[in-house]
Amino acid sequence: MEPLSKPAGDPAPVRVIAPDRPMAWVARGWHDFLAEPWLGVLHGGAFLVGGLLIALIGWGRHDLLAGAFSGFLLVGPLLLGGLYAISRERQAGRPVSFATVAQAWREGSAAQWRLGVLLGLLGTLWVALSALIIVGWSGARGGGVLHFVRDFVFSPHWQSFALWLAAGGLFAALVFAISAVSVPMLLDRDVTVRCAVLTSVRAVGNNPEAMLLWAAIVMVTVLFALALLLPMLVMVPVLGHATWHAYRDVVDAGALPARH
Repeated sequence: MEPLSKPAGDPAPVRVIAPDRPMAWVARGWHDFLAEPWLGVLHGGAFLVGGLLIALIGWGRHDLLAGAFSGFLLVGPLLLGGLYAISRERQAGRPVSFATVAQAWREGSAAQWRLGVLLGLLGTLWVALSALIIVGWSGARGGGVLHFVRDFVFSPHWQSFALWLAAGGLFAALVFAISAVSVPMLLDRDVTVRCAVLTSVRAVGNNPEAMLLWAAIVMVTVLFALALLLPMLVMVPVLGHATWHAYRDVVDAGALPARH
C-alpha cells in the first residue's frame, strides 16, 4: 500500500510550469490585496517602518547601510506569513480578518522559526561581508550615503563595486533558492525545514525560466518601492500574496500532512 505522506526530510514533488506563469501569480496577488487592502497595507507599512529605521540608524555609516538594507530584504519572506495566511484562507473560501494574521504568527511552528534563524544568519553574514568589502576597499567607515555612492559605486577602481555586486548576487540567489516556496510551505504543511528547503531548491531548479522571471519581478518591484518608499505599502503585500500562489502552483503538497 502506498504511504500517505513522504518521509519528513524528502522534498515534495514539484510541477513544471510555463515560463510566463509568474505573471498569473502577480495578478492573483493583486486580487488578494484588493480583497483585504487594509491588512496588506499593515504589512507594507511594517516593511516601510523597518526600512526607515535602518536608514535612520545607518545613514552616516555607508559601510553598514547598504548591507543592512539588502540583509533586511533577504529575511523578508519570513515576515510575510500573515499575507500567506490571508491568501490561503481566501483560496479555501473561508472568511479573513485580522485574527487570521494574528493566528498565523501565534501558531508559527518550530520549523518556521528555525528557517527564520537560518535566513537571519545569512542576512547577518551578508551585512558583515558587505561591510568588509566596502571598508576594505574605501578604508573608511563613516561618510554616509553620498560617500558610498561617490567613493565606492562610482570609484575609478570598479573592481570593488563589481565584487560587492557579485557577492550580493550569490547571497540573493542562495536565499531565493531556499525560500522561494519554503516559507508558505511551512505555514501550510507539517514538514521539516529540510523538506521545505529542498522542495524550494527543486522548484527553482525544475523551473529555471519561470523562477528567473519571478526573481526579476521581485527585484525590480522591490527596487522601485525602495526608491519611492510609499509604493511599498502596496507592492509588499502584492508580492507576499503572489508568493503563496507561486507555492500552490509549483508544489504538489497534497500527500503531505496539513498544519491545523
